[in-house]
Amino acid sequence: MQDDATGSTEPLEAATTPSPIDFHRARERLSIRDELILAALPTLLVIAVLALVDALSEQRLLFASLASSAFLIYLDPEHAMNRLRAIVSAQLLAAVVGWAGYFFLGGGFLSAAAALVVTILLMIVGDVVHPPAVGTAMAFALRAGNVSNVALFLVALGMTAVLVVLQRLAVWTLSRSRHRHAARR
Repeated sequence: MQDDATGSTEPLEAATTPSPIDFHRARERLSIRDELILAALPTLLVIAVLALVDALSEQRLLFASLASSAFLIYLDPEHAMNRLRAIVSAQLLAAVVGWAGYFFLGGGFLSAAAALVVTILLMIVGDVVHPPAVGTAMAFALRAGNVSNVALFLVALGMTAVLVVLQRLAVWTLSRSRHRHAARR
């Protein structure tokens, strides 16, 4: 291909430079045993959060987005959207935006729609995109009754942050184990 500006026959840089967002990137598939080990941490965390929420609150749907966060951490712990900064920042931002929507617009369609749009915009502008946080914004915007769950949400978010650290440790441990096993062969 010829570049009209330079007359070069080299391929254009844009054609050879990979996109910064690779939507087709697939993580390496682990053995079933290793997949189950990695899936155990987020599963146990979600069950613990559900038990905590069930004991202390009636706002159970508020924590569905944290369950999605936990699964994404398992699925691809190295992805930028699953880094501690992105998860915590996006979830906190979403909670504040959703709460503000509820406070200023009441719980309903307008509040949820505004929370959805503002959360997405702020996550993109702040470079802290974590898709499950959109669910958090909507859950706060649509909250039922006058029960406040901010403290409980912060505890659950803290548990999710701990999960990020534990999941990275599990991936590191599995990687080392795999290398040791391969070295013995």
